[in-house]
Amino acid sequence: MKSFLFASVLTLVGSCATTKYSTKIQTLKDNIKINDSATIIKYSNTITSPELSKHLYSYASKEFEGRGTGEKGQKKAANYLKEYYQSQDITSPINDSVYYQYIPESYFPGNTKATENVLAYIKGSEKPEEVLVISAHYDHIGTKDNIIYYGADDDASGTVALMEMAQAFKMAAKDGFGPKRSILFLHLTAEEIGLEGSKFYTENPVFPLSETIANLNIDMIGRVDYSHHENDKYLYLIGADRLSKELHILSEKINETFFNLTLDYTYNDENDKNRYYFRSDHYNFAQHNIPVIFYFNGEHEDYHKPTDTPDKINYNLLKLRTQLIFATAWQLANRENRLILNENL
Repeated sequence: MKSFLFASVLTLVGSCATTKYSTKIQTLKDNIKINDSATIIKYSNTITSPELSKHLYSYASKEFEGRGTGEKGQKKAANYLKEYYQSQDITSPINDSVYYQYIPESYFPGNTKATENVLAYIKGSEKPEEVLVISAHYDHIGTKDNIIYYGADDDASGTVALMEMAQAFKMAAKDGFGPKRSILFLHLTAEEIGLEGSKFYTENPVFPLSETIANLNIDMIGRVDYSHHENDKYLYLIGADRLSKELHILSEKINETFFNLTLDYTYNDENDKNRYYFRSDHYNFAQHNIPVIFYFNGEHEDYHKPTDTPDKINYNLLKLRTQLIFATAWQLANRENRLILNENL
């Protein structure tokens, strides 16, 4: 009888805890309001397929030789990004004009040459000390046996998405709709050799990690994978609920309000054998308890092959996915409060 009574008490306590948690989640859902809908639509519509295509054909061209870490093509790609941000009057967070975060050769194992992350920045109007990081890696495999690995999807697609979002945020700022929080547009190097660029950044942050509110990381969003040929209006999201259920709820609400993409959480399963959560640059931010979302279209037949070329990108789909990420970033940068972490629920 005592054992039964004790078990019954535990069941009751567990039931109460579950009810309280469910109530808190529902409260989060009820409290998330999408503000400035017309403004979000206006500036997300400045992200266009022709502009994405123009940049991607340049970026994933022979000139950049596959953007191997520390190699000549990667240096050209870094300069391309720097000149773009200068042309858009988007400054760097390092003395306004130093767009490179230098990573010395001694940082890497093996024979990898010195390289650099590329950083651009829009200062927040009300809470400038709080920073949203939007990232994409701009390196790729380079060349092998004189064959160029173009990396159009991996990750020129994420790179040009970041460029277009930065332009949209800058246009909004010039019109008097600057973000309340600061936004760091972080182009990461050395992802292909082990997430080394993001590791270096989180070890040597330009802004305190304690003031970094979230990381939205983009790695391959221009193609359709093996599983979605019947419905290409999809995107895999990974990690959104791992550290902040509120981030997941906010992301869902943005999609429901504006885009109605199919958000696929297959690879967010903690038992997923592919372990994508650990395989792109967001992971180094998550290790510091910073909420993340990893945006990903899944692998396809040209993944890590020389045939990953710009002509195979679905530019309308790339535009739609970029607009979704932009709208999510807008909400994060402009909402009243920082995200609630799961540990505080």
